[in-house]
Amino acid sequence: MKRLNSKSGCAVEVTLSVMGGTWKPIILFQLLHGKKRFSELGRNIGGITQRMLTLQLRELEEAGIVERTVHAEVPPRVDYALTELGLSLKPVLIAMRNWGVEYARSHLHADAVPASCAQESDGKPAEAQAA
Repeated sequence: MKRLNSKSGCAVEVTLSVMGGTWKPIILFQLLHGKKRFSELGRNIGGITQRMLTLQLRELEEAGIVERTVHAEVPPRVDYALTELGLSLKPVLIAMRNWGVEYARSHLHADAVPASCAQESDGKPAEAQAA
């Protein structure tokens, strides 16, 4: 597991060491919608390699944020879901998504945020969540 001791003394550093980076917040946001299979996560997250997805999921599992369930089937089926601790990141992830939507609207093109990220896990648009 990554080192969780904060060099700066700031708890934000600890949070980022657990769920920061390019891919982990996106993986976690996808799992807010419920459990997903590895291949489904890979399809939903454009640009991530299988190796990187595997590494990121292992780190999140080791941190207690994601749980991996292997079903005794042929071929084997593996599901990933947020743990209770992982679900506690929902407000953080939604706030990050809402900030990104607003930033994209004001500084980028209106269509810069994909629809899959512009909606909450209950399907409501970001602006409805921000209100």
